[in-house]
Amino acid sequence: MENQGDTAHLLARVSTLPTLPSIPYSNYQRRRKPSSKTKSTIYNQGSFSREIGHAAAETYLITRLSFKLLSYLGLGYRWITRFLGLALYAMLLMPGFIQVAFYYFFSPLVRRSVVYGDQPRNRLDLYLPAKIDSPKPVVVFVTGGAWIIGYKAWGSLLGKQLSEHDIIVACIDYRNFPQGTIGDMVEDVSQGISFVCSSIADYGGDPNRIYLTGQSAGAHISSCVLVRQAIKESRGETVSWSTSQIKAFFGLSGAYNLPNLVDHFNNRGLYRSIFLSIMEGEESLQKFSPEIMVQDRSSKAAVHLLPHIILCHGSSDSSIPLDSRSELLLKGNDDPPLLL
Repeated sequence: MENQGDTAHLLARVSTLPTLPSIPYSNYQRRRKPSSKTKSTIYNQGSFSREIGHAAAETYLITRLSFKLLSYLGLGYRWITRFLGLALYAMLLMPGFIQVAFYYFFSPLVRRSVVYGDQPRNRLDLYLPAKIDSPKPVVVFVTGGAWIIGYKAWGSLLGKQLSEHDIIVACIDYRNFPQGTIGDMVEDVSQGISFVCSSIADYGGDPNRIYLTGQSAGAHISSCVLVRQAIKESRGETVSWSTSQIKAFFGLSGAYNLPNLVDHFNNRGLYRSIFLSIMEGEESLQKFSPEIMVQDRSSKAAVHLLPHIILCHGSSDSSIPLDSRSELLLKGNDDPPLLL
């Protein structure tokens, strides 16, 4: 009875409250449901703003790092002459560059700057086939650039060509020197591969057909990633991806024995002090040399975990001489590397 009295008292108080003006349901719908055109405009404006902001941030980053790099390198005649030669070479190739740049920035089949990690430049570009009616094979590409000027967009021509043959291409970006050293580069590429292995199915890729390839410095970084990952697995360490997920590795004009290349790079303009700074000191050259790493007796079990390896090198390569091409000396491996 007491509860019934309380309820009656509350109902009486509610009935004395002022009544809010009623709003027709049609007006409510008009205010709550903007047209699809408005939604599209807002989305496009937001997307365009993000693109502009990202481009501005990358331009600022590259400019700042360029000046920082100049403070390391100085303005020696080798760098000046090579820069002028590169500028002339780029001018001659400009018509082709324009075509590829137009495809890179405007093709709906290119997914630019997909984030794969928390560090600066932890982004990758995806090049998708025009028609994805079944899971497609995937090529993960790590570009070169002397560990200094590598950038994911350098792989746009490769991405365009392979995607036209029903292959998905993921071009991984990574921190360059002086933004990062070789340890940072290896960490970034490993994280990018992990993202591809776990997420490429969402883009129509086949996670059971992933191939890794790298060119020049990218080949060195990729091979370091593979060997170090195999060593971790052989020791039973927790890993976010497995070397067994990589069907094959293609190394193009790579450097696999760093101690043998210090003097060569110094004579080519990548001065010893700079190169050793990139590689975290002379004492670290061996632990970032895949050829030396696989010869270590403690790595014997890891060698058997490596995927099929194909190494390609030009006979007239002057950036990384042919005699530095590593056979990786996979003693006891049933699937030794194929050298071209």
